[in-house]
Amino acid sequence: MILITGGNGQLGTELQHLLTEKNERFIATDVSELDITDRAATFEYIEKLRPEVIYHCAAYTAVDKAEDEGKALDEKINVDGTCNVSEAAAKVGAKLVYISTDYVFDGTKKDDEYEVDDKPNPLNEYGRTKLMGEVAVRASGASYYIIRTSWVFGLYGKNFVFTMQNLAKNHDTLTVVDDQVGRPTWTRTLAEFMTYAVEKEIPLGIYHLSNDNSCSWYEFAKEILKDTDVTVKPVMSAEFPQKARRPQYSVMSLEKTKKTGFVIPTWQEALAKMIALQK
Repeated sequence: MILITGGNGQLGTELQHLLTEKNERFIATDVSELDITDRAATFEYIEKLRPEVIYHCAAYTAVDKAEDEGKALDEKINVDGTCNVSEAAAKVGAKLVYISTDYVFDGTKKDDEYEVDDKPNPLNEYGRTKLMGEVAVRASGASYYIIRTSWVFGLYGKNFVFTMQNLAKNHDTLTVVDDQVGRPTWTRTLAEFMTYAVEKEIPLGIYHLSNDNSCSWYEFAKEILKDTDVTVKPVMSAEFPQKARRPQYSVMSLEKTKKTGFVIPTWQEALAKMIALQK
């Protein structure tokens, strides 16, 4: 049996579709079925279900709100909730797959990719709590895969692709920041690697998974809207001040993941496939 936390989110929904295609037995929960911040309820649920694998997709992801109004909830879900899930996983012997983020890094490693064993140094609260989640997973005693990802987009839920497409309906010109560089990640590619890691029993530990190639948000937006009449113009981040600081260069190395034999499409290929599925 497989358990998915955060089953209604954009990654959890993608994962449900993939597991259904694979004819896998799974239960997908969201907060109404399993409140991971409730330690006793989490242990009770997981001990009763006794899953062999837990895909821990539940997370607080409102990066700017995490700096102030959402700070307590961010900590409660990403740290306490992850601690509860990982320790319950260890108790029943379930393999745990935890999703982390490029925001555990500060982005100062200019023009050089972040390796899995580089020292984290998050700039914002979201990155800090996801890193604390990693610490909780590693300390739990569970068999785990920590998969750091970045710039997630997909067919389900809010994301940058939908934001650009919706803005393009009412604007002739859009301005997008060009001084933050990273790797976009299609939820389908991420879900496929999550299941690949478990099925192929690759070595446990930390992995980076995004689509191949890197870009700025401006370049990503241009590719999203290349078949429209909208003009996309580059601007500096300083022109769009945000509460949470973002790493300016958070390109993570994919070499460790590639060595497992998993084939990673480029973000351009992944985006084209996703857009084709919208039609």
